[in-house]
Parts: sequence; structure tokens; C-alpha cells
Amino acid sequence: MSQNKRLLTILGPGILVAATGVGAGDLATAAFAGSHLGVTILWVVVVGAFMKFVLNEGLARWQLATGESLLEGSMIRLGRPAQYIFLIYLVIWSFMVAAALMSACGIAAHAIFPITENPSSGKIVYGIISSLLGLIMVRIGGYRLFEKVMSICIGLMFVTVSVTAILLKPSLSAFLQGLVWPTIPEFHTVGLPWTIALMGGVGGTVTVLCYGYWIREEGRQSADDDLRTCRIDLCVGYTMTAIFGLAMVVIGSNIEVEGKGTTLIVQLANQLSTKLGSVGKWAFLLGAFAAIFSSLLGVWQSIPYLFCDLWGMIQKRTAPNHQVSTDSPPYRFFLYALAIVPMIGLWIGFAAMQKTYGIFGAIFIPMLALVLLLLNTRTAWIGEKHRNHPLTSILLFLILLFFLSAGFLSIR
Repeated sequence: MSQNKRLLTILGPGILVAATGVGAGDLATAAFAGSHLGVTILWVVVVGAFMKFVLNEGLARWQLATGESLLEGSMIRLGRPAQYIFLIYLVIWSFMVAAALMSACGIAAHAIFPITENPSSGKIVYGIISSLLGLIMVRIGGYRLFEKVMSICIGLMFVTVSVTAILLKPSLSAFLQGLVWPTIPEFHTVGLPWTIALMGGVGGTVTVLCYGYWIREEGRQSADDDLRTCRIDLCVGYTMTAIFGLAMVVIGSNIEVEGKGTTLIVQLANQLSTKLGSVGKWAFLLGAFAAIFSSLLGVWQSIPYLFCDLWGMIQKRTAPNHQVSTDSPPYRFFLYALAIVPMIGLWIGFAAMQKTYGIFGAIFIPMLALVLLLLNTRTAWIGEKHRNHPLTSILLFLILLFFLSAGFLSIR
């Protein structure tokens, strides 16, 4: 095995987590937070990435110690009502996030290479093309092509957005202070809501569950042999996610951010052109498109895993530790549905669905933290060696409290 292939095998799933977890919403949230609060809240990005690392490490530890995916472990023990509830949740979440990703890809692609004078028409055309391209890559190329394309996308988005932030020449002392000194300016007005949004948006929500299926694709099955590798690649993946988030906060703090949703990306690029010239504008647009398309591709490839696994449990046709087949009818059905049905969102107003999606995302993370507290503290289920360390349980409890608060504020 060549050095590059071996490195990709080790870091691949972590890179996929980073690439899938960063989408248009994360770009916009980080930029808005930086514009409103400046670099004083850089520490929030680091804390948010660390929270997602703790959750994903617990997920990997459960799977390697028991042979069950976290979805299998929780759904088997919680029973059939929980299976049907999560199935409904997954279908609704998938439809909304798929429509949002198509729209975001369409807007970013049209900004790079406009094909019509009407941005709305360009968004629709490019949104459909992006969805079908992702479908073809996943269906024909399989996991290995998916992994390679995602590595290229995250490399492009990581380099271009980071270099853009560096070229803006932020104050080093202010940057370091915002990184290590927890402060929330304007706490009682805009400070607290933006802090919660930024911390919660780092690293994805439901897609966190897909890490378990990616490590199965890499052949990782033993806690004794593979848990250390998982911790390394998750550390690398969430470090990249944190750096990307830090760069977006820096970019937002240096320019006036207006607008909303995915159109913000185009406005950011236009404002960057006045500070960095056309090179800065196009570099940012390419990095933004790479971030959004990699998120779309990650969702298209990974979410059908969850549906296929869950459907097998509902039908009682699967046993724990089985490899989900990407050629199975349930996987293919959900992949095609995910790539085609949400296209209707390109023609209709989607504000209400985006709001509901935000609420659903805020609800999922505390559910995940609670499941990890329940499963990974039971010695009879996970074993003495791999059960939660007391410090891990405390961290999970704090994460649970934080995201419950975030969910409550989102619903309000």
C-alpha cells in the first residue's frame, strides 16, 4: 500500500466527517457571528468542534466494542416505537436538508459561472445538476470514488477559505485572545443567540451517525486495534472543521455582512473583491462551492446507510455488525428519493422548512448525547474496559444541557 493510500485509509472517515459537516448554513452562521461579535468568539468554534469530537468518539467506541452501530444499539434497546419515530424524523430531516443543499449549490455555482440573467433560474438549473452529479458519483463510483472526491473538496475548501482569512490580515493579538479567552460580547442582545448558533452549527448533526458506517467500509471492527485510529482521524477531521470555522469568523469580522441564507455567500464574495481583488473573490467562491458540494455528496452517500439499517431492523431482516450494502433495494430507493424528490424545493419558498430543519437539528444532538450516556455507561452492554470515563460522562451531560437550551431557544 502506498503512503498516500495508507494515510487516506487512516484519516479518510475523519475527513468525510469534516467535509459532510460543513455546509452553507455553517458558512453563513460563522460569517454572521464574526460580523456581529468579531473575533472575540473564536473560542466558541473550538468548543463546538470539541463537543462533536466527544460525541463521535463515543459512537465509535460503542460500535467497536459491541459490533453494533449506535443506531442499532439504541433502536434495538428502545423498541419499535422508537424505530418508527426515528424513521419519520429521518425522512423529514433528509427532505429539508437535501432541498437546502441543492439550493445552496445552485446559488454558488451560478455565481461562479452564470448561465442565465435570472439568478433564480440559474439556481434551479445548477441545483438539479449538482444533485444528479452527486447521485451518479455515489451510485457508480462507490465508496472509494466518494472518498477521493471528498478529500479533494475538503482540501480545496480548507486551503482557499483559510488563505482568504490570512490575506485579510487580522490582528494576531486579537485573534489569540479570542481563541483562548472565553468572552461573549453583547450577551443580553445578540451575543448569546449567535454564540449558541455558532457552537451548535460546527460539525453537522444527523450525519455524525454516518461515521460508524464509514469505518466499517475501512474494515475497522476491533476496539483494541482500531479505537486509537478512530480517535486520530476524528481529531484531524474536527481540527480541520475548527480551522475552517475560525477562518469564516475572521472573514465575517473584516467585512460588513448583510443578507440571509445562501445568498450571503455571493455577497461575501463580492465584498471580498474590494479588499482582496478578483483573485480573493473567486478563491472564496470556489472554496465555498467545494464546502457545499462536499456536504451534499456526503449526505447523498451516507444518509441512505441510516435508512437501510433502520429499515432492516424494522423488517427484522438484519443482524448487528452487518455491512450495509449500497446495492440493496432500500439503500438505492432512499438515495434516488433523496436526490430527486426534494428538487421541488428549488421552485417554492423554503423559509418555513429551513426553520423547521433548524429545530430538528437542534433536537438531534441532545438525543445523541443522552443515548451515549445511557449506552456507554452500562458495563453489561459495552464492557468494563470501554465504558465511559467519569470525565466523558460529565462532558456528555454538559453537552446535553447546552443543546437542550439551544433547542429551546430555536423553538422560541
